[in-house]
Amino acid sequence: MTNLVTLEDLRAAQKRIAGTAVRTPLLPSLHGAADRPLWLKPESLQPIGAFKIRGAYNAIAALTDAERSRGVVAHSSGNHAQAVAYAARLFGARAVIVMPDTTPRIKIDATRALGAEVVMVTPDRRDSAAAELAEEHGYAFVPPYDDARIIAGQGTAGLEIIEDLPTADTVLVPVSGGGLISGIAAAVKLTSPHTKVIGVEPELAADAAESFRTGVRTTWTTGQTYRTIADGLRTTSVGVLPFAHIQAYVDDIVTVSEDQIREAMRFLARRARLVAEPAGAVATAAYLFRADVLPAGRAHVAVVSGGNVDPALFAEVPAG
Repeated sequence: MTNLVTLEDLRAAQKRIAGTAVRTPLLPSLHGAADRPLWLKPESLQPIGAFKIRGAYNAIAALTDAERSRGVVAHSSGNHAQAVAYAARLFGARAVIVMPDTTPRIKIDATRALGAEVVMVTPDRRDSAAAELAEEHGYAFVPPYDDARIIAGQGTAGLEIIEDLPTADTVLVPVSGGGLISGIAAAVKLTSPHTKVIGVEPELAADAAESFRTGVRTTWTTGQTYRTIADGLRTTSVGVLPFAHIQAYVDDIVTVSEDQIREAMRFLARRARLVAEPAGAVATAAYLFRADVLPAGRAHVAVVSGGNVDPALFAEVPAG
C-alpha cells in the first residue's frame, strides 16, 4: 500500500519552509459571482513566481549535508527549475537543471540567473537525461512531483487556505504531474473534510482527468500535451504517489479550453491585477466557465499557481 503524506508531514514542511516560501494571502475577488464568492491564492507572488519553491525547498532541506555537497539535479519546464535553483543557492549547493527545448526563454534565463547549470534536451528526453546525470555525477535527484517531500511542501499552501478560510466549500487546483493537487488535497481533507477539492487541466493535456475517470494512471504523448498553451501543465502523466493521493482525496478533475485559459488570464490581469501564466490561470478558468460541473457551495478558492509568463504572450492575452 502506498504511504500517503500525513498531517504531521505537512506541519513539519510548514515549519521547514517558513521564512523562505512566502505565506501568500487569500485575496477576495470583488468580481466573483454573488452566489459563489471567489478567493484567489496567488502563488505567483512567491520569490520565484510560482508555488514550486515550497516543495523544492522542503526536499533539499531534508537532504543530508553530504548529499547536498554533491549537488542536485532536476528536470522541469521552468517553475520547478527555478525553485530548485533558488533553494540550492540558499544552501550553497550546485544545481543542474534539465529543461525541454520548448521552454519559454524567460524561464530558462531566470533559472540560469539563479546560478543553475541548464541542460537543454528534447521534451521526450528530460526525465531520462536527469536520471543519467544523477547516476553519472552522484547528484541528489529532486523530482518535480513524484516524491513525498515535494508533496508535503506543496501541501503547505492547502494548510494556509483552510487556516485563512475555514468555511471554504471548494478549492480549485491546477493539475500536471500532481504534486500540487496531492499536497493541497491532503492538507484540505485532513483539516477540513467537508471542503471539496477539484483538479483543473487543459482539455488538450487531460491525462489526469482521464486517469481519474478510469481509475488507472494514463499516459498521453508529448505530442498531445504540448498542444496546450499552458506550458507548465504539459506533463504526460501524473506521478505514482500523486495519483494515490488523488484517488484518496480529490473529489473531481475538470477540464478547460484554450480560449477559457486565455480569458482567465485576462480576468486575473484586469480584475485582480495579478499576472498569471496559462498554467496559473486554469483554476480561475474553471471557476469562470465550468460552474455547471463544480460542486454546489458558496466559498470558492482558485489557486493561481504561477506568474512566469512569456512577456510576448502576456502582452497579447490581456489585450485580446
